[in-house]
Amino acid sequence: MSKQSILSKDGVSYVLPFILVTSCFALWGFANDITNPMVKAFSKIFRMSVTDGTLVQVAFYGGYFAMAFPAAMFIRKFSYKSGVLMGLGLYAFGAFLFLPAKMIGAFEYFLIAYFILTCGLSFLETSCNPYILSMGTEETATRRLNFAQCFNPMGSLLGMYVAMNFIQARLDPRDTDARALLDDAEFNALKEADLSVLITPYLIIAAVIAVMFVVIFLVRMPKNGDQSHDINFIPTLKRICGIKRYREGVIAQFFYVGAQIMCWTFIIQYGTHYFMQEGMSERDAEVLSQQYNICAMALSCGGRFICTYFLKYINPGKLLAILAFGAILLTAGVICFQNRYGVYCLVGISGCMSLMFPTIYGIALQGLGDDAKFGAAGLIMAILGGSVLPPLQASVIDMKEVFSLPAVNVSFILPLICFAVVAAYGLRMYKYRVSGKS
Repeated sequence: MSKQSILSKDGVSYVLPFILVTSCFALWGFANDITNPMVKAFSKIFRMSVTDGTLVQVAFYGGYFAMAFPAAMFIRKFSYKSGVLMGLGLYAFGAFLFLPAKMIGAFEYFLIAYFILTCGLSFLETSCNPYILSMGTEETATRRLNFAQCFNPMGSLLGMYVAMNFIQARLDPRDTDARALLDDAEFNALKEADLSVLITPYLIIAAVIAVMFVVIFLVRMPKNGDQSHDINFIPTLKRICGIKRYREGVIAQFFYVGAQIMCWTFIIQYGTHYFMQEGMSERDAEVLSQQYNICAMALSCGGRFICTYFLKYINPGKLLAILAFGAILLTAGVICFQNRYGVYCLVGISGCMSLMFPTIYGIALQGLGDDAKFGAAGLIMAILGGSVLPPLQASVIDMKEVFSLPAVNVSFILPLICFAVVAAYGLRMYKYRVSGKS
């Protein structure tokens, strides 16, 4: 099947709208993956524990959860385009709030900025994912969404690169222990300097988002997915929750996103732990760990293109299950190895994760029609897994040692369980497809 057929329906081409909406995938990928390393950065800047630092993730993914259904109702009332514009506006506003947060110098104000920023991301994801599904035939919907999602890790790679080279590498080199010895005046001066470094990329991306807002506002966008503007919230919710494929998809997405955020956030802690054992300073170990994180994202990006191609020949549920079992084996390696081989396994997991989010999304929303707006909201709310599960893993890491094993290794039992849930969903959906069930 040609690329043109994926981006057209009834003789209408959706190439330009597809490009504009797909660019939003890269923009929220940037926000996600410039933020993951900030758990470690904020922990150092404010002299907090890893568990306290994960409040960044709680605020970040809490915004996704809080705004998903309000976003769906807004989109249902108006249009997908209105949802995209609202998302971009909140994204830019939240990023601009990093400036007053830095001026105040309190961690809590950064959490507020993250929350508002991700309310915008919730609008974007609730709008863009089903919007992409509507830009062509239903038979090619999962492939089309996977193709659009290929550009998400490109933004993520840029976010990681910026985090490594323009934040982590430019923060004061003093490690956590040295910072703990500073008096209040020295600590405040150091915090002020480090926060100035940290906020600059956020202010730049805010300006980029503002430009993107203007471009999409001025371009005419398709309305084929905006047939109904009646809210009917409760009846619609009951209807979609009665569909097993959708209901189980929300559960699988919750655990997948939790696993993704744990693997991409705590690769910094995991790598730093073992690289410091090799004699590196804490700062050098963190930067090297972030380089491995970038390799993981590059693998995820390449894997998504490859897996999108294979979806032409392999049932989505079957391919999802195969990759989930691969992730389980690699996570077992992360737990068992106590050297660089564990880092290599952790990088390899990203190749297996490449297909998971958009494939779960596409399977769960298949056949929902205009109900996909509310269905998308449930799947975006499932991103709450990225807020709930990382603090649990961080609390294990803060224990330092569990049953005479490094706690950072033991903590990866949580992602392993998550991948088992995803594997079960993939197998069930494959069996339903083979048996002809919905």
